[in-house]
Amino acid sequence: MARAEQEESRVKFWQVASFSEPEQLLDVARGAEEAGFEGVLLSDHLFFPGRLESRYPYSADGKPMFDGTVPFPDPWITIAAMAAVTTRLRFGTMVYILPLRHPLEVAKAVGTAAVLSKGRVLLGTGAGWIREEYAALGVDFATRGRRYDEMIEVMRKAWTGAMVEHRGAVFDLGAFQMSPAPAAPVPIAIGGTSEPALRRAARLGDGWIGTGQSPDEAEALLHRLRALRRDAGRDAQSFEAIVPLTTPPDADTFARLADAGMTATTAWPFSYVIGPRSSAAQKRDAMLRFGEQVIAKLA
Repeated sequence: MARAEQEESRVKFWQVASFSEPEQLLDVARGAEEAGFEGVLLSDHLFFPGRLESRYPYSADGKPMFDGTVPFPDPWITIAAMAAVTTRLRFGTMVYILPLRHPLEVAKAVGTAAVLSKGRVLLGTGAGWIREEYAALGVDFATRGRRYDEMIEVMRKAWTGAMVEHRGAVFDLGAFQMSPAPAAPVPIAIGGTSEPALRRAARLGDGWIGTGQSPDEAEALLHRLRALRRDAGRDAQSFEAIVPLTTPPDADTFARLADAGMTATTAWPFSYVIGPRSSAAQKRDAMLRFGEQVIAKLA
């Protein structure tokens, strides 16, 4: 499907490539572009702690559905490689643990990926939930929200390519200039469903990424976001809302959620639909089926 044709769709489709075998990700990118997806989403963790005491916020028992054997390749190295074998496909993170890093390091990696991909990058961000990751890097977990907000400001300054400085409560940066700079600021989406996450998305984000909602849950969150964006005076600005759903694709559901502000949804990770291990050919077949049965019919 041509990109111009897909841009007319009210809802676009991203392929979640989390938990995939790293050696297959270039083939996944090629297959996703062939199938008509808007983009590919990757997850982020630096490592899995040997002793995990942090509670996973998206399961009833507080335990994640992955362990230390599940691959989490560096997303920006991976995105640069995938961009090199595609022409129109976009790439994003769902989500990158932003406050775990320094804003200039993130701005450099993401900005370079944006330059090399000719602007096909979306920085999807989250505060993170694994205290052990923060402890290993010597970063304060309790103040990650303040770091998060200020990091967005620092990165946007860096991406201008001008000589800038930043004097904030967390980061005190004298004059600096970063090159290469992306042709346009990289869009930043905020992940999460908590009230602080929604407020951050409304105040600072270019978009929002859900965590896997039912249609009713998604609609309520989208309405809340719309109200918060209106309160922040940003409701007239463009805003991407990528909402993974826990229900199968349905045209009526997509239409209802598009009216509420959803701009995109996702195809589930391959491990959910094929199994924990699958070949590159199996992944390509799954994406092509989704393209034929969902994207071509509902776009």
